[in-house]
Amino acid sequence: MMFKLPEYIPPDFHTEHFAGSPDVHTEPAPMDGVVPENFYATSIFPEYFKINGHWILIRESRMDCVVVIKDGLPHAVEFRNVKKGDAVVIGRSDNGETGVYVHQNAFNRNFQDNTDNFAFRMNNSRETAFSSDYDRLYDLLRYEKDHGYVVWVLGPAVAFDYDSRNAMSSLIKSGYVDALFAGNALATHDLEASFFHTALGQDIYSKCSCKNGHYHHIETINRARSSGSLKNLIHDYNIRDGIVHACLKKDIPLVLAGSIRDDGPLPGVYSDVYEAQDAMRAYTRRATTVICLATQLHTIATGNMTPSYQLVGGVVRPVYFYTVDISEFVVNKLKDRGSLSSESFITNIQDFVVNLERHLLGNG
Repeated sequence: MMFKLPEYIPPDFHTEHFAGSPDVHTEPAPMDGVVPENFYATSIFPEYFKINGHWILIRESRMDCVVVIKDGLPHAVEFRNVKKGDAVVIGRSDNGETGVYVHQNAFNRNFQDNTDNFAFRMNNSRETAFSSDYDRLYDLLRYEKDHGYVVWVLGPAVAFDYDSRNAMSSLIKSGYVDALFAGNALATHDLEASFFHTALGQDIYSKCSCKNGHYHHIETINRARSSGSLKNLIHDYNIRDGIVHACLKKDIPLVLAGSIRDDGPLPGVYSDVYEAQDAMRAYTRRATTVICLATQLHTIATGNMTPSYQLVGGVVRPVYFYTVDISEFVVNKLKDRGSLSSESFITNIQDFVVNLERHLLGNG
């Protein structure tokens, strides 16, 4: 099946309702990091702002930002990045009457209409049939390889299994990954596998626990810190396999955001959460597809900074957001946090990655 992007259906701003709307109202920020009362906050959907009589779509948006008007254009700005005097959009209405319009259901996806008011199995669960979802994802990734920007968000479980670690490395080498987000743990255990063939001391293929295996991840961190950087570590120890190796060899951005429980951490891990968020945001601004695997907090963080649309070459297109986890609670929590356009696979993420690699690269 040949993948085709759904058509974007823009609002008709020639109607009387929109033509009679006023320009947005702004007030200056009273101080750095503080905005006026009754500020407007962004969503994940396409949002238009009437400025000097023209409706303008905000670019590179994300939820929970304020909108600052600068040089006649709207900009989504995190609260912490607001500067004193910035012209902040005011008002809580988003139906056009105050110069702000949120455009939901903007893409013609040609979904089959279900005319039944009552039906079973309408939500995803462990019993859901995912065959067609996999096929659509295969087609999407083949398209995105040449036309999009795919961001992956990985939990350490990807590196805990021999096949999934190899499969993820192959996807990176084959051009299906444009940026990768993770924590200290994913990188640590991937590198541990390079050194010892273990993750947390357990062999990643046989599952046999090694004598003194609980030292392996700390030993790995110590070697990395001695080398001074992950790039130096790869060179110093002649590492030739794994996810980190594949990213560095392919010059794929690798953003490692730390947490309070981390050992080490590895060199290059962001210990400041806001620096980590800014680093991730640099790539979600470009993302056209995001795939998150078994990492709840990193998934929610990425979802919060990823809009449901992207402007590419002057054309508005959807951003596809997938969350994959064996827990129904985890995949549903993302939608509870506002990422309403996300799609979910409830499955073992190791099987998921291997399925993708085998179908996309013909290694089945």
